[in-house]
Amino acid sequence: MDRFTKLAGLVVLGACFATSPASAAGGKSPLADPSGIDLDNVASLQRGAANYMNYCSGCHSAEYVRFSTIGKMLELSDEQLIDNLMFNADKTFETINAAMPHADAERWFGQAPPDLSLMARSKGADHIYNFLRGYYVDPDSPTGVDNVVLAGTSMPHVLWELQGFQKANFEQHENEDGSVTMEFEGFEMLSAGSMDAEAYDEFVRDTTNFLAFIAEPVRQDRRKIGVWVLIFLLFFLVIAAQLKKEIWKDVK
Repeated sequence: MDRFTKLAGLVVLGACFATSPASAAGGKSPLADPSGIDLDNVASLQRGAANYMNYCSGCHSAEYVRFSTIGKMLELSDEQLIDNLMFNADKTFETINAAMPHADAERWFGQAPPDLSLMARSKGADHIYNFLRGYYVDPDSPTGVDNVVLAGTSMPHVLWELQGFQKANFEQHENEDGSVTMEFEGFEMLSAGSMDAEAYDEFVRDTTNFLAFIAEPVRQDRRKIGVWVLIFLLFFLVIAAQLKKEIWKDVK
């Protein structure tokens, strides 16, 4: 096969990877539903930004993204940013800082809540989506709840008013080596929240979508530039192939 044909194939293959949606890299967990996020859905990202600022920013910072970047990419004016999102900042060039003092958070929770700027890249969107849906009542936990995705989490169930409280059902399974493991079988609702299950899942999906967005806010520009780069490479490939043919036409 001609080397230029091989090169063309590689370029086309690269285009497929460049334009395919990013996969969530979270690990396998007992609750492993796909998040179904859409980073091109601006309305979802706007709702997710509001969710984050209302329910997450009190404890979690996002120090690698500026409000001005959020406004630009989510089609929000400075006035909309100030009125709806900037609860703990004065200027649009500032980053998202947690309202809770770091030392107090570490004393209350055992460790300070992590910055969430890159959490979606670290854990994956599916992990975040299932984590926020995975809380269950556990009387032995200091916070009164545990999580099937991250057992022993020190994060309380801050969305309990929306989701309500649920019980996790586990079943004993004996392994081939004789050891016994507890496997998650599903949830049982104990008390309903202000949202039904479908509305809560959508709320969590929007929030996860926003976290995936702030993990790489330049994604949209990167993909646009990438398309033009690939078009240039394909055009250059044609020119190079014709040039090679012209140079070597008299060589047999």
